[in-house]
Amino acid sequence: MAGEKRNIKVVIDDVKKTYQGRTGEVVALNGVNLEIAENEFVTVVGPSGCGKSTLLNIIAGLLEPTSGRVVCNGVEVKGTGMDRGVVFQQYALFPWLTVKKNVMFPLNMKGIKGQEAEEMAMKYIRMVDLEKFCDHYPKELSGGMKQRVAIARAYAAEPEILLMDEPFGALDAQTRTQLQQDLLDTWEREQKTCFFITHDVDEALILGQRVIIMSARPGRIKDIVDIDIPYPRNQETKMSPRFLELKNYIWGQVYQEYLEVRK
Repeated sequence: MAGEKRNIKVVIDDVKKTYQGRTGEVVALNGVNLEIAENEFVTVVGPSGCGKSTLLNIIAGLLEPTSGRVVCNGVEVKGTGMDRGVVFQQYALFPWLTVKKNVMFPLNMKGIKGQEAEEMAMKYIRMVDLEKFCDHYPKELSGGMKQRVAIARAYAAEPEILLMDEPFGALDAQTRTQLQQDLLDTWEREQKTCFFITHDVDEALILGQRVIIMSARPGRIKDIVDIDIPYPRNQETKMSPRFLELKNYIWGQVYQEYLEVRK
């Protein structure tokens, strides 16, 4: 995105997060700085325990930073907000609600009720190709279908920023590949700002315009890699020389940090 005029949507300003552990203070994040542009798709990789999820939860307003701040849409984050939608690896669906009513839930929270809420919910259910399952309960769905419901519910709230914490991590390879493609198609239509955490370097490269590489704890941004591979991207993209070059570089950086964790 070099040389482009960027409308900045998210500013992460010198964010630090510490916890009190049994053996003393644990520094999860130590001075994270990042700007994310409007409509940008950013993916985040790094070894386990490097603070990726902690950072996402701070942006979401689910955690407070120990110091520093996060600004979304020009306003400092002080708790959760409807401008930010979150999708976790665990689907977090309400088991007693149907697909349609799960997707309607954030609309009801915004004061949108009745037929208007149903019509809006169905728009996003169709978006994830689950129209035939709108009256099913979560227990009647596969893992991939549940995650599509979670994505539809996040979009139904019409957030400007979509935060996703390994949403496809528990799925089989085929379902994961399909949902990656579905997500890209939806992102290109809806033009949300996306912050997507993954352990999978291939996934980070297929989805992201930039890949953020986090260091081992204490978590910092080690490197930011611009992904100069044009969209649309698909499985054939993974065989291109540029994809393989970027994959080898990013994997090497992540592996170095993994080795630091093991010391």
